Amino acid sequence: MDQPNPVKAAAQKVAGAVTDRGREDDREEAELPGAPAARPAPLEEPTEPHDPLPPKPDQHGPATVSPTGVPTGADQAAMAQAGAYHTTAQGLRLPDTDHSLKAGPRGPVLLQDHHLREKVMHFDHERIPERVVHARGAGAHGVFRSYGTAAQVTKAAFLAKDTQTPVFVRFSTVLGSRGSADTVRDTRGFATKFYTSEGVFDLVGNNIPVFFIQDAIKFPDVIHAGKPHPDREIPQAQSAHDTFWDFVSLHTEATHHTLWNMSDRGIARSFRTMEGFGIHTFRLVNAEGTTTLVKWHWKPKQGVHSMVWEEAQITAGMDPDFHRRDLADAIEAGAYPEWELGIQTFPDTPEQMFEGIDLLDPTKIVPEEIAPVQPIGLLTLNANPANFFAETEQIAFHPGHLVPGIDITDDPLLAGRLFSYLDTQITRLGGPNFPQIPVNRPHAPVNDMQRDSFHQTAVHRGVAPYRPNSLDGGCPFAAGAAEGGYVEVPVPLAAATKVREAPATFDDHFSHPRRFWLSMSPVEKEHIINAYTFELSKCWERAIQERQLRVLANIDPYLCEQVAAGLGLPAPAPSEALAEVRPSPALSQVGKEWPVTGRILGIVTDGGTAADTVAAVRRAALDADMVPLVIAPALGDGGDGDGGVTAQRTFANARSVEFDALVLAGTPAPGADALGARDAKAGDGAEAGPVTDPRVMLLIDETYRHAKPLGGWGDVRRIWEVLNIAPDAPGVVTSDNPAAVFDGIVGHLRHHRVWHRFPAQAPATY
Repeated sequence: MDQPNPVKAAAQKVAGAVTDRGREDDREEAELPGAPAARPAPLEEPTEPHDPLPPKPDQHGPATVSPTGVPTGADQAAMAQAGAYHTTAQGLRLPDTDHSLKAGPRGPVLLQDHHLREKVMHFDHERIPERVVHARGAGAHGVFRSYGTAAQVTKAAFLAKDTQTPVFVRFSTVLGSRGSADTVRDTRGFATKFYTSEGVFDLVGNNIPVFFIQDAIKFPDVIHAGKPHPDREIPQAQSAHDTFWDFVSLHTEATHHTLWNMSDRGIARSFRTMEGFGIHTFRLVNAEGTTTLVKWHWKPKQGVHSMVWEEAQITAGMDPDFHRRDLADAIEAGAYPEWELGIQTFPDTPEQMFEGIDLLDPTKIVPEEIAPVQPIGLLTLNANPANFFAETEQIAFHPGHLVPGIDITDDPLLAGRLFSYLDTQITRLGGPNFPQIPVNRPHAPVNDMQRDSFHQTAVHRGVAPYRPNSLDGGCPFAAGAAEGGYVEVPVPLAAATKVREAPATFDDHFSHPRRFWLSMSPVEKEHIINAYTFELSKCWERAIQERQLRVLANIDPYLCEQVAAGLGLPAPAPSEALAEVRPSPALSQVGKEWPVTGRILGIVTDGGTAADTVAAVRRAALDADMVPLVIAPALGDGGDGDGGVTAQRTFANARSVEFDALVLAGTPAPGADALGARDAKAGDGAEAGPVTDPRVMLLIDETYRHAKPLGGWGDVRRIWEVLNIAPDAPGVVTSDNPAAVFDGIVGHLRHHRVWHRFPAQAPATY
């Protein structure tokens, strides 16, 4: 009994270290587990060169043996990175890894940039076989019908009036692996493959209109920072950790995207209620050769809608497949998701600026109030894949998959993507023949003179896959513009010097985030404050928290003060004058009305009451194109009567996060399985007293707390009383008339949530 208890000793060490967090002098003696590195991070970016830091005491690598298993006796450090200076893989020291090599600060990126190609190429091949980013995805088939309103600015055939084009859309999260949860806080991909008569056009975007970086050479950096820490492979599918906030607090061009991610946009309610953006500025060309600069927008017909943070956390545990299930179920039920494709248009001037906004900077937006989004077509998803791997997993997108009438610009992030996407497919899909995989095949004739290689499935004929030739009769022939050939816009280039620089207009990192913040409603601001506080509280290093507070101070003092208070730190003053910007109401998700199509209504019944009333409410929901789900003590137990009601959910398996609104048909008695030993949500089975099943009480409480519409009839007032819910509280509909309850619920659902149920403290604007 003289031996110390190692479990107790470890617990005491952790408890004692809590008060020492952030102290550098005794970090070795009393350390809280989870420090990301061997030494504490300084507040300022280190600039004095030194060798790589050693590993933490609890870490070591594999034994140093030869390829044939013979011990070499070499120091493990010999297998790690070496030297104080950044180099290429060949050992060439580098003065800059933040900028691609361009023809002048605003010029196009040069193909000769060996560092860009090596850095991005290696990054592209880091993961086999899942995607390095956007690994967790869901897809669907559909059709795009053009309105014809874009015909004046582009000659693209699929945008001619009433042209219908088959599509495949893939939605995804960015950071998580294929096995991660859908509802994590993250950016989401929104990639669309148009199978046009002129070849494939890929619109590869996100649900956020800006990106973390301005130059593709930084893409490996931002993803390495956001991915799980490489030593522990945690945390999975989230940005609430040191390396992410270390990067974005030092690399302030990421501020705008980070703010969007910390808003409700980072936790979408479903793919069906998510906007999409092309991010970059593209160039359209019409039949006369006139060019127009554009930004692409997808607008969901059901409106933009998000989860609250607690909902997202519960859902990740209850149903990590929530978003992909929601999409597949909606399509199967015939509630086809729809989006309008729209464009913002800008004059194609040599400066490529609009109202003082640099159109080549992917960290900036153009407010819709000064450049309205013009609808040009309707996307409808109407079929689920037959095989997830063959279609959703093997589909390959590329921003360089273009058609006549659509061209690129000199956005340096887009330039790198044009290389990266194509390069990535070679590893992921086993070689250069990935366009022959069925889901990737163009719906237009292909005669590319490419031959052989891995997974060649075409059986080519002829003997002359080269041009010019006479043995195959000269085929294939060149196609000029008149024959539908793709001709790049002959953009004149100014004389320039090769440089690794960015234009001065890229230096503004705070005015656009400030506009986004000022455009939010008070409740959305509260959510942003909470998100920053939660994420930064997960950082081990105080210096990183303090550094990020400096960034927030340059967005808005109130935001900075509130997050600082949540972290127990002083709020710093802004380091530069706050930008004078106008709010953009289009950026807020609150204050509009939307259709209730596809909304999920939970109907709680006891399985013993006459089902006629429940059936009537269910029919009304179906007539409104909603999805009604009956919740009863047991499956199939919907009640007596002639209504033919069947329960699809039980008190045991239903959770509030699945429903957009909840109605109660009376006060169901506790179910036979309301036993704490069997279902922890039931507690001791007596918490609710004689009112109703304790799991129903939890269902109601969460629905109310998450600001969702709530209603009922019969003895429902008894439940309201026990839960301290006023019968006339905001968003609560109480009536003896079930039809009136349903109508009231629908009215509230048009606003998505009942935000005024919990008044926000954040100011509306300054």
